[in-house]
Amino acid sequence: MLTGSVHEHSLVLGCRAVEAGPVTTTGARPAQARPASRRLDPTLLAVAGSVCIALSSLFIKVSGTSGGTSAFWRCLLSLPVLLALVWWERRRGTARRRVLLPLLAGIGLGVDFVLWGDAIGLVGAGVATVILSVQVVIVPAVAFLVHGERPSRRFLAAVPVLLCGIVLAGGLAGTPAFGPDPVLGAVLALGAGLGYSAYLLLVRHSTGPGAREHTLCLATVSAGVVAVAIGVPTDRLDLTPGWPALGWLAALALVGQVVGWTLIGAALPRLSSSTGATLMLLQPVVAILLGVALLGERPSAPQLAGCLVVLGSVAFVGTARR
Repeated sequence: MLTGSVHEHSLVLGCRAVEAGPVTTTGARPAQARPASRRLDPTLLAVAGSVCIALSSLFIKVSGTSGGTSAFWRCLLSLPVLLALVWWERRRGTARRRVLLPLLAGIGLGVDFVLWGDAIGLVGAGVATVILSVQVVIVPAVAFLVHGERPSRRFLAAVPVLLCGIVLAGGLAGTPAFGPDPVLGAVLALGAGLGYSAYLLLVRHSTGPGAREHTLCLATVSAGVVAVAIGVPTDRLDLTPGWPALGWLAALALVGQVVGWTLIGAALPRLSSSTGATLMLLQPVVAILLGVALLGERPSAPQLAGCLVVLGSVAFVGTARR
C-alpha cells in the first residue's frame, strides 16, 4: 500500500546477489564474510514490514483526513527520504533508468492512494484493506488481456469465490455491514485495487536492479500530482490539515511507507515465492485486528466471513508454485 507496495516495486522476488571478496596480497588475511547466523531472519523482517504497512490504514483513519489529503501528504513527506535513497542508489551503480513508465505507474498509484483513503472512512480500515488485496487476482487478469499471459487454473477457480467474498465483505448483498456507507466504500476499495494493479503492471516493465528507488521516487511524485488533480476539483484536498493530523500523516509516510516497504524489500528476495506471498497476507489480517482493537470497528458476521473468503482466495492464488 507505497504503496506498495511502495506496494510491488518491493515485491519482485529477485535472485540472491553473490559478492566476490577482495583480492588479497601475500600474507594478508582474506576478508571473511559475515556469518549467516548474524543476519536477521527474513521471516521476521517480512512480518515487521507487514505490520508497518498495516498501520497505514490506522494512520489514515485516525488523521481524519480525506483520501486526497492523505495521498498528497504521504507523497510529499516521503519525498526527502526517497531522494536520499535515490542519491545513494546512483552512487552504487549506473543502471538504466526510465522516466515515462514510472510516471505513468504513479498515476495508478495515486488513484489507489486517493480511493483507498476515502474507502477507509466509509467501510472501515480492516475491510477496505482486505478488499484492496484483490490486486493479486486483478493483475493476472489484466496481464492476460494486455500481454496474453495465460492465467493458472488456480486463478480461474478462485475468481468466482473471490467475487462472492467481496460481495459479503462490502455489504453489497444487503447484509448488515459496518461503516457509514459500506457499499460505496467497497466500490472505492475495488477502484483502488484497479489503480494499484495498473501501478504494478507498469512498474514491472520500468524498474530493475539498481533503479528501484529511482522508479519509486518518480512514481511518488506522479501520485502526488494525481492527488492534487483529484482533490482540488472535488474540494477534498486540505493543504493545512494542522496538528495532530499532520503528525499522523508523517507517520503514514515514514512508518507505513518508507520503513515498511524497506523491510519487505530486504526480506522477500531471501524467501520462497509461496512463503513471501503468504506473509504478505498479514497486512489485511493485521489491519482488521488493529481496526477492532484500536479503532472500535465492529464488522458484521457476514463482513468477517467475506474477509475470510477473500483472504483464502488470495492465499490460494498467491501461494501457487511458479
